[in-house]
Amino acid sequence: MTFALSPHVHAATTGDGMVLLDERANRYWLLNANGVLVLRALLGGAGAEQAARQLADAEPVAPDQATRDVTALITALSAARLVAS
Repeated sequence: MTFALSPHVHAATTGDGMVLLDERANRYWLLNANGVLVLRALLGGAGAEQAARQLADAEPVAPDQATRDVTALITALSAARLVAS
């Protein structure tokens, strides 16, 4: 699965995360540092499993929880039509 932000979505890094602006829906989405780590991994070509491993390596989170967190983020971004996959 190739992961990319939709053309109508713009990202801006903040002090502790990232803001995604959906110009089509005129809505902002906030990602915390873990969300940014996962999104950057996915945008960089990592699959969900690789992104979960990166999250588990970077934060004190169990691998199964990291997998659930990555899946939840992918589901939320896809449902909001913020990503083109």
